[in-house]
Amino acid sequence: MKTILLCSDLDRTLIPNGAEEESSQARPLFARLAAHPQLRLAYVSGRDKNLVKEAIAEFKLPKPDFVIGDVGTTLYHVEGSRWKMNQGWQLEIGRDWHGRGHDDITKRLADMDGKDLELQAPDKQNRYKVSYYTDPSINPRTLSQYISDLLDDHDIATHIIWSRDDAEDTGLLDILPRRANKLRAIRFLMNEKTVEESNTIFAGDSGNDLDVLVSGLQAVLVKNAAEDVRKTACHRLAEKGLDDRLYLAKGGFKGMNGNYAAGVLEGFAHFFPEIADWI
Repeated sequence: MKTILLCSDLDRTLIPNGAEEESSQARPLFARLAAHPQLRLAYVSGRDKNLVKEAIAEFKLPKPDFVIGDVGTTLYHVEGSRWKMNQGWQLEIGRDWHGRGHDDITKRLADMDGKDLELQAPDKQNRYKVSYYTDPSINPRTLSQYISDLLDDHDIATHIIWSRDDAEDTGLLDILPRRANKLRAIRFLMNEKTVEESNTIFAGDSGNDLDVLVSGLQAVLVKNAAEDVRKTACHRLAEKGLDDRLYLAKGGFKGMNGNYAAGVLEGFAHFFPEIADWI
């Protein structure tokens, strides 16, 4: 009996916290899918452990088998109420920083703190994730390149993510080890659990899911995804000749609209038609 690994983003993918309407039966059907003995479920999110737990409770999501959190810097195995940190993943991404951690990074950037950068709250940080607020009008490429070059000089290889929080009118900057991203974490999990690519699927909605969406793994883009993400993903996959690896949810599966969990189910059914019997 084959095992299928379903990896899904949370916000605006499974969680209906966008502007578009959710089909009422989508999450109950998704919970039925998650309960199938052949399925292993991984949530892949920028949220930390506590915020993932809050989302599961608030939106009545099924409990996952694995959680890739904190923008790819943590990997948990969920066993009942116990969340066990995968130390192998910590060692893997830690190689980029050669034994250094969060405090070493902030010391290197101390001169910028209070000017171009402002540290976020302690619960937004971990050993391999350093998170700052920035001026939303700043040039993110220039700032990211400056920080990357500065840390490279100290043999600290980084992956820097900048985004904008429109609600708070602020920029958000995360400094991570270069290996720390959603795609590498998913592949690490696949290898650890010996799951073939043909039995792995990812679902997402936004720009920070693009590395997985265009990787060649089977992937689903929910209908409520932004148009620019859809165009970018299709263009990059077309260049690689891998158009068939991405399914664009359009609605209609079991009468649902294709947004959020409905889109995840629709895409899953495209790659694994046996879902019809599962749910």
